[in-house]
Amino acid sequence: MPKLALLSVSDKRGLVEFATALVRTHGYTLLSTGGTAKLLAEKGLPVTEVSQHTGFPEIMEGRVKTLHPKIHGGLLCRRDKADHLAQAKANAIELIDLVVVNLYPFEETVAKPGVHFEEAIENIDIGGPSMLRSAAKNHESVSVVCDPADYDAVLAAMAPTAQPGALLELRRKLALKVFQRTASYDAAIARYLEAQATEPDLEAMSGFPGTLSLSWKKAQSLRYGENPHQKAALYGTFHDHFTQLQGKELSYNNILDITSATYLIGEFERPTVAILKHTNPCGVASADSLIEAWDKAYATDRQAPFGGIIIVNQTLGGDLAKAIAEIFTEVIIAPRFSEEAIAILAKKKNLRLMVAKGGIGADALQEIRSVVGGVLVQDRDRTLGNVKEFKVVTKREPTADEWAAMMFGWRVGKHVKSNAIVYCRGEQTLGVGAGQMARVDSSRIAVWKAGEAGLDLKGSVVASEALFPFADGLIAAAAAGATAAIQPGGSVRDPEVIAAADERGMAMVFTGSRHFKH
Repeated sequence: MPKLALLSVSDKRGLVEFATALVRTHGYTLLSTGGTAKLLAEKGLPVTEVSQHTGFPEIMEGRVKTLHPKIHGGLLCRRDKADHLAQAKANAIELIDLVVVNLYPFEETVAKPGVHFEEAIENIDIGGPSMLRSAAKNHESVSVVCDPADYDAVLAAMAPTAQPGALLELRRKLALKVFQRTASYDAAIARYLEAQATEPDLEAMSGFPGTLSLSWKKAQSLRYGENPHQKAALYGTFHDHFTQLQGKELSYNNILDITSATYLIGEFERPTVAILKHTNPCGVASADSLIEAWDKAYATDRQAPFGGIIIVNQTLGGDLAKAIAEIFTEVIIAPRFSEEAIAILAKKKNLRLMVAKGGIGADALQEIRSVVGGVLVQDRDRTLGNVKEFKVVTKREPTADEWAAMMFGWRVGKHVKSNAIVYCRGEQTLGVGAGQMARVDSSRIAVWKAGEAGLDLKGSVVASEALFPFADGLIAAAAAGATAAIQPGGSVRDPEVIAAADERGMAMVFTGSRHFKH
C-alpha cells in the first residue's frame, strides 16, 4: 500500500520543498484540499484532492471537507490491532501516515482593527484541529506537523542515516506540540467570545468569566529567574510592545522592572523621568525638559539607581544620554532615541536600550498572579480615584503648590510597594520609603534617604498609598518638615490623625481610595 501524507495548510512557508522531498525521496502519495492542493499541483507534484479520496464533495462553502471516516479512520486506525486493520479494509479506508496541518489564522483575524464578528467566526478552524488531534492521538504510527519549522526535523528523522527510534521520539514531541497548539487556539477563541459576550449575568458584569482560558506561546527561554538557581521563560506578546536596540538579552528581573516602569511613566504627560530599582521608583520628576527632570529625579537618590532602570516619556536626546552614561544602568526605555543618544550609549555594549512601540504606556487591563492551586486575577490599578471627591479634612486648606505636589506624590505612591511613603516638592520626589511592615518605618526610611541625598524636606508634602493607622506616621512627617499630607483615610483613629495634623498646622486630604501594591 502507498504511504499517504495529508497536507492542508494556511501557512505555506516551506511546504513545496517539504512535499517534494516526501514524494521524490520517501515515496509518499499526497492528499490535499483547496488552495494547498492547487499550489502543489502548480509546482508539478502529483496530488489527490480529499473529495476524490473520500468520494464525498466539499460542501457548505468548504466547512465540511475532511470530516469523514476515510480521513479520521485512516488517522486513528491502530496498526497493532487486527480488528482495526480488518475494519479499515472492509470500509476501504486507506491508512494515512503523515499529516501536515496549520490552522485558519483566527488569532491574526481578531487582532485586526474593526474585524466583524462573522469574519471571526468563519476563521474558526474545525477540520484542522480535528485532524491534528486524531493524528496526535495515534502518534505511535502517524507523524503530525503543525509548524513549518519542524519540516527539516521530520525529514532528518526519516532519513536512512537517522538513529533507530528517532522518528518515534520525534512523533511524541510533535504530538505534544499539537495539543499545545490546539489548546492555545481554543483558548484564543474562548477569550474572543468572552469579550463579545453581552449576557447580563453576574459573571459577565464582573468582567471575569466562569472559566478562565489562559494560553500564551513561549516568547523566549530566559537564562534564569529571579536567581540563578531558578529556571524561567517568557510567554506572550511582551516583545510586540518593545524593540531592543542594543545590549544583553533581557533577564527575568529586567522584564519585571520594564513592566513596572512602563506603568509608572504612563501616569505623566509632562516631560518625566523615572528611575526604578527592584520595581520600586527611587526617583521621579517632571519638568519643562527631560534633562531638567533627570537632574531632579536623580537627585532623590544617587545610590539606588546603580544597576537600575531608567524610563522617559519623550525622545531621549544626546544631553540626557551624556548624563545617564555617567552611571551604571541596566535598562533605558524611551519612545524614541535620537541618533546622537544612540551613538553615546552604544559605547556601553551591555546596556539594554528599549524602544516602547507605539509610545509609552503598554496597557494590560488585568493582572494575573500565581497562588497555591491556581491564579488570582484583578483589574490593573489605573485610577487615581475620583479627584472631585477628595476631601480636605483639616482646618487649613492646602495651597495651590501643596495640591500640585500632593497629586504628583499620589501618582508616584501607587507604584511603590506597600507600605509606601513618598515625600515630594513640586514635581519631584525627595524621599521614597517602600515595603516596610510599619508605615512609620517607611516614613523614617524616606526621611533618611532624603537626608542622605542632601534634600531638605521643609515645606514638602507626604503621600501615603494607604491610611495612616496611627498618628505616629503623620507626626514623623511633620517633624521632617512636611506641611501637607494626602492619604485615603478610613482608619478608626482618623480623628487622632486629623488632630495631630491640625496641631502642627498641616493641611491634609483624604482621597477615599487606597492603592495597595503587594
